[in-house]
Amino acid sequence: MSADSQAIMVRASYPICLAETLSEIEQQSIMQLLGLLPTDNNNEINLNDIKDLSKPVLNIKSLVDGRGLACPMPLLKTKVALRNVAIGESLYVVATDPNSQADITAFCQQSLRTDALNPLSLVINQATVLANEGAVASKSKYSVDTIYHFIITKTDSN
Repeated sequence: MSADSQAIMVRASYPICLAETLSEIEQQSIMQLLGLLPTDNNNEINLNDIKDLSKPVLNIKSLVDGRGLACPMPLLKTKVALRNVAIGESLYVVATDPNSQADITAFCQQSLRTDALNPLSLVINQATVLANEGAVASKSKYSVDTIYHFIITKTDSN
């Protein structure tokens, strides 16, 4: 998806748009990862139809790829990346460490309970399980990869 197309995808029942500042490689990577999430009936929506949507559009500004990283690295990378996310923008985080699900969820909940200037809204928190290509070679039915998907939106405290 190029920066000028501005198509909006619906994944996990949320309309999602990629920021124009993302590189083509980042956009492709995010599109592949978003493709793992469930879809609604409408796969793409015209930007002009935005006013008819009941949920706000998630504008993904950046991607944190924490796949293969052990705890607490996905959370630490998330904290650093959130410094460059403005109010109303979203950060897409993917990880393979099961502990990241508890860590990132707790981090976002803590931001809501404290007097944070910009609380975080954990909009999507979902795991997808993929059959590993190595499973066929090793004939092990337990060779699977679980990817934890998080979309975090920085909100206004007012």
